Amino acid sequence: MTLTPPPLRNDCFSLPAGVDWTPVDEALTLLRDRVRRVVPSESLPLTEVQGRVLAADVIAKRANPALANTAVDGYGFAGAVAEGAHVLPLLPGRAAAGLAYEGAVPAGQAIRILTGAALPAGVETVILEEDVTLGTGEIAFRGPLKQGANTRRAGEDFSQGDVILTAGRVVTPADLALTAAAGVSEVEVYKPLRVGVLSTGDELCEVGEAAAPGQIYDANRPMLLALLRQMGFEPVDLGRVADDRAALRARLDRAAAKVDVILTSGGASAGDEDHVSALLRESGALHEWRIALKPGRPLALAVWNGVPVFGLPGNPVAALVCALVFARPAMGQMAGANWNTPQGFDLPAGFAKRKKPGRREYLRARLRAGQVEVFKSEGSGRISGLSWAEGLVELPDGAVDILPGDPVRYIPYSAFYL
Repeated sequence: MTLTPPPLRNDCFSLPAGVDWTPVDEALTLLRDRVRRVVPSESLPLTEVQGRVLAADVIAKRANPALANTAVDGYGFAGAVAEGAHVLPLLPGRAAAGLAYEGAVPAGQAIRILTGAALPAGVETVILEEDVTLGTGEIAFRGPLKQGANTRRAGEDFSQGDVILTAGRVVTPADLALTAAAGVSEVEVYKPLRVGVLSTGDELCEVGEAAAPGQIYDANRPMLLALLRQMGFEPVDLGRVADDRAALRARLDRAAAKVDVILTSGGASAGDEDHVSALLRESGALHEWRIALKPGRPLALAVWNGVPVFGLPGNPVAALVCALVFARPAMGQMAGANWNTPQGFDLPAGFAKRKKPGRREYLRARLRAGQVEVFKSEGSGRISGLSWAEGLVELPDGAVDILPGDPVRYIPYSAFYL
């Protein structure tokens, strides 16, 4: 039998004939539909919940404002004021924040009132002190002034019993202010998602060791561990394992007993030494791989002993892109949060590019002078582009021909909670 070679493509990124590639959106839908929350909840005081995911809605125990109050320093009285000059008798005393005026203000009289003070009985309107002439026992000012001017209504922000934060939200410092104002001292949150990071490959060595000929330093593990910490997850360093299927199986078995999710890097393609995808396929655990994505098409999505596994590419650029695009929203959902679709912005391109159809592409990018720049090289071996970039440009699955000034989709790293 005579072997017939395939046509010369001379394009390492071309799609092999007859291979069923999974589009990015389909892969994301698959993840969203399959992954479930895997962490339990606990009740904690406000001082300990920043960055955690709410396990239950937060209900206000108190309205805000609890009482009608003044928004300014000035003088309070009843009703509206018509156009023209007015003089009102001034009662002795004052109302201040935390020091309520205990009496009532008769109609046609005024009381001194300071910002944040509860409105005394009989007060409905406040005039700014800058608009008042103060005399002996009276004030003079000009109208018109609507009833309720310069005041805040009780409960105008939220009422007692209102839902002020919903389950699935990641708690921010601003949320802590809101929750405290509502009189809530403890909230129900999910425990942090424990994510193990495992590097694979005979070619890897640790930073600080002497690299033998042909070896490279493991750049992925420190990057992914830091990424997980910044995203609010609990990173677990699973070390690195050589290209040995039995050793990899044993390491995955141990990891599955102590973490909620596993991220591996390397060995996710179909080469002779790609033991991650081979082992997952052999065990029947592999669900999807070969995503129509650049960079990062060798992406393994699997479950090992009940624990989700994301087999990321070994290339650091592809590993980061796949971690952001696929692992980040899936892990957020497993942590109890709502599925996060990163917010992108259509901004003018500061570059030109022609893209072939067939795959979604992500370019390392940053925003300068109102335009989106992309890294000088698309080569995924250029690790320096990761720290140069401040986000990604997302190019659609179809063909595009971009000229400077054309709108492109820019996704800042902050959209991935970085």
